[in-house]
Amino acid sequence: MSTTRTLIRGGLVITAADEIHADVLIEDGRIAALAAHGSAAAEAWTADRTIDATNKYVIPGGVDAHTHMELPFGGTSASDSFETGTRAAAWGGTTTIIDFAVQSVGRGLREGLDTWYAKADGNCAIDYAFHMILSDVNQSSLKEMDLLVEEGITSFKLFMAYPGVFYSDDGQILRAMQRSAANGGLIMMHAENGIAIDVLVEQALAEGRTDPRYHGEVRKALLEAEATHRAIQLARVAGAPLYVVHVSAEEAVAELAAARDKGLNVFGETCPQYLFLSTDNLAEPDFEGAKYVCSTPLRPKEHQAALWRGLRTNDLQVVSTDHCPFCFVGQKELGRGDFSKIPNGLPGVENRMDLLHQAVVDGHLTRRRWIEIACATPARMFGLYPKKGTIAPGADADVVIYDPQAEQTLSVETHHMNVDYSAYEGKRITGQVETVLSRGEMVIDRREFTGRAGHGVYTPRSTCQYLS
Repeated sequence: MSTTRTLIRGGLVITAADEIHADVLIEDGRIAALAAHGSAAAEAWTADRTIDATNKYVIPGGVDAHTHMELPFGGTSASDSFETGTRAAAWGGTTTIIDFAVQSVGRGLREGLDTWYAKADGNCAIDYAFHMILSDVNQSSLKEMDLLVEEGITSFKLFMAYPGVFYSDDGQILRAMQRSAANGGLIMMHAENGIAIDVLVEQALAEGRTDPRYHGEVRKALLEAEATHRAIQLARVAGAPLYVVHVSAEEAVAELAAARDKGLNVFGETCPQYLFLSTDNLAEPDFEGAKYVCSTPLRPKEHQAALWRGLRTNDLQVVSTDHCPFCFVGQKELGRGDFSKIPNGLPGVENRMDLLHQAVVDGHLTRRRWIEIACATPARMFGLYPKKGTIAPGADADVVIYDPQAEQTLSVETHHMNVDYSAYEGKRITGQVETVLSRGEMVIDRREFTGRAGHGVYTPRSTCQYLS
């Protein structure tokens, strides 16, 4: 149990709505009160533990709404367990993850969900929740969707990509969307035309184009845009909301913007890798490009401006990581000589809050927008707000003391993710997490890990809070 009373003094409290110089009182794992620094109310507070946040930011813990711990993929599994992955998340100022439970083809949703409950239970350093991946849409799994929504699993991911693995056809997608329109769930879509991509993969390999950079070339931006457009129209037909994951292409952002201009409940997420990396990384020599293979793929640099603009104009609302790490040695190497066999995914759960603070430093985002896209909006989108995602009386005391002046260099030498490379090796960042509280319990204390596996608890969710 947390220390009964903790007081955070002298910091700049930043939420999606406000920036205020305030002291924060925490009691029994929750935010009890805020008061202006130096005010009579704040001066009267006493606590068992006082944290000095002078010249620091006091921000809500990050909510990473898209992670894949221990995900089986391409004959191997993501290298981060729930224990190592949530510990790394805490180091990076993230205090809640929403991971993906997977339905196997021919099996029920419940069986998949129970498997993921078992993987996470007792192993997480921070709080966690689940989305459900639908791999097999049929009458039975459609019925199960209703039960999961009641249980607090209120979002369902479908794939227009990966034929033979996760792929759903348009009819299955429409049925799932119709069901979610009725039960209040939110459909999350991996929008890439996987049928067409498979043709291009086959042709590239037949022509001897086997290097990692061809992964980006065959997964064309137009096929992301086409699938995004199609998903939006299917959602309109079903009368359902839609959340498009890991948007990477300018043309896909344009489809989302057009839908939102019509007043549709269509939402978009992007990830740090699309904001900071590009096809230049995929083209690195000596198979190094394999480190950057993920889907949707990294795009040419010119797409980045459209993603930043989308985040500023709210055509993109959330930045998640799609954290799905595979070691370069022994895992990414499975695709030497055939890029289609490289496990898809990048490590990033530890880097997101820092990279987005760097975006503030670089002038891409305001400080409040940083907190909005990394904490508040993901919490609202997936039914965790105001328990998570803000600093307000009654909220869980998931609080980060952030030093905006500290300088650090991202590197495999210093990160805590269980993977043998950093996607951002050598990148210099201004800003660093100093102290992290999860439900009032100190998990990072002045750059030392003081948390434990099993502190994190499963957190059921209400439905999307952007839908009237």
